[in-house]
Formats: sequence, structure tokens, C-alpha cells
Amino acid sequence: MRVVVDLSRCEGYAQCAFLAPDAFRMHGEEALMYDPNPDDARREQVLRAAAACPVQAILVDQLEGRDAPAEASPS
Repeated sequence: MRVVVDLSRCEGYAQCAFLAPDAFRMHGEEALMYDPNPDDARREQVLRAAAACPVQAILVDQLEGRDAPAEASPS
């Protein structure tokens, strides 16, 4: 999983830091620090944190499946 935060959009509400403290943390009152590649054990926390962001500044890219072959759709 890959996480990208649009820091120009982030307003420092810190909901992500409350919901996924291992992946997001506040540095001071306004600066957000985050792990761009959190491990899969944190997946649920990171997804909840992204969903809770009031300004939707967090993008989570689910990398699994990109290298897997596409399944044929049944006819």
C-alpha cells in the first residue's frame, strides 16, 4: 500500500493521527508527518484515517493486484 497526502490541502485536523498513529503523526501544531509505505498490518487503520480526513487530503493506493493478470470475465 502506498499513501500520499496532499500537504497543501491538509489543514491539520489530525483525525488521521488519532486513527492511525503508527502511520500519521503531527509535528508541531500544523505539520503532518506520515509513512508513505505503511505495512499491511496497518491497512484498516490507514483506510479509516483516509476516510475520516475532513478535506480528503489522503490518497491510499492499493498496490496489490497491479502485477496480477486480469481475470477473464464470464461470457
